[in-house]
Amino acid sequence: MKAEKFIRDYLGRYTRCKEYWNYEDGCVLEGAAQMYGASGDAFYLDFMKGYMEYFVREDGSFDHFHPNRYNLDSMKGGRALLFLYEKTGEEKYRRAAEALMERLREHPRCECGNFYHKEIYPKQIWLDGLYMVMPFYAEYETKYDKKEKYNDIISQFENVQERMYDKEKGLCYHGYDEARVQFWADSQTGCSASFWLRSMGWYLMALVDTAEGISVEIYEQYRKLVDIYRLLIKGMLGYRDKESGLFYQVIDKGGTEGNYTETSGSLMVAYSILKACRMGILLKEKYASVGMEILEAVMAQRLEERDGQVHLTGICHAAGLGPEDNPVRDGSLAYYLSEQVGEDDSKAAGVLMMAYAQYVRLKVEMEQE
Repeated sequence: MKAEKFIRDYLGRYTRCKEYWNYEDGCVLEGAAQMYGASGDAFYLDFMKGYMEYFVREDGSFDHFHPNRYNLDSMKGGRALLFLYEKTGEEKYRRAAEALMERLREHPRCECGNFYHKEIYPKQIWLDGLYMVMPFYAEYETKYDKKEKYNDIISQFENVQERMYDKEKGLCYHGYDEARVQFWADSQTGCSASFWLRSMGWYLMALVDTAEGISVEIYEQYRKLVDIYRLLIKGMLGYRDKESGLFYQVIDKGGTEGNYTETSGSLMVAYSILKACRMGILLKEKYASVGMEILEAVMAQRLEERDGQVHLTGICHAAGLGPEDNPVRDGSLAYYLSEQVGEDDSKAAGVLMMAYAQYVRLKVEMEQE
């Protein structure tokens, strides 16, 4: 299958996205972990261990990590460390995960209690950040702490819903400025101007992955995440393009000239649905086919074979909000449509692996029922 060829070839030739510990590589590691869970193939575990040799010393300390920068993006790789500790029993991975948690315990917060997205973006909440940190935070809290921080985790999602969710649109804005001083923020609401697909994708994945990490014995907390996810996926699916089966870069502006169906965000929606079906968050009878159709649409339309290699195309390379010295990143429709579109980006490739792993597992489960 073309997707499997892409995944193995991509990992086989993969080089670090950046020379320092980063979230882009963290997405690829997550994809490899989930492919290992779906296949049991040691290729994926070996890839993860080989990657970590550059970053994690035998004593569990980090190389190539920015120690003086508080940045939620740097938390993304935490789940890979926990995964490797459980699979190998090597204590260095446990210590490295604890080092990340120590950083998180010191991370600056907004007055409402949410973590700053980055120290250089004070008093700002971005949907991206919920994905980077909350699944790791929840899993660590469940397995290695006392589950006492569940309220902190859930409240940060609730704050997003209270401040960044638009009931009329059924979507969440990309960013929120608590101080209401950023040039991209509405002076009344503090929200950015647009509904960016990948930010909603990050948020949907954050909800299902965090729910996975929360002990279902604490049902009230688990159910809050489930309810938010169900609300958002209902709203999200209303914007699915009927012709392609995918979603637009700026979600609610499908008819606008220059807007396009984007690969990474569409994959994120597919992943969240497929996993939510496996977890019982969504009814398989109603939603499994939807998640599969979205993933199959991406694989059919965006996996292109050239010169013996398969490439994943149609990916927004990057997008963000500000800072002041980058006024182009103003959160407008025009801005999101101006960002570079490329192929084989690690963020999208990692999520393709995640979605494909869930697809394989869900199909097996449904055949056995």
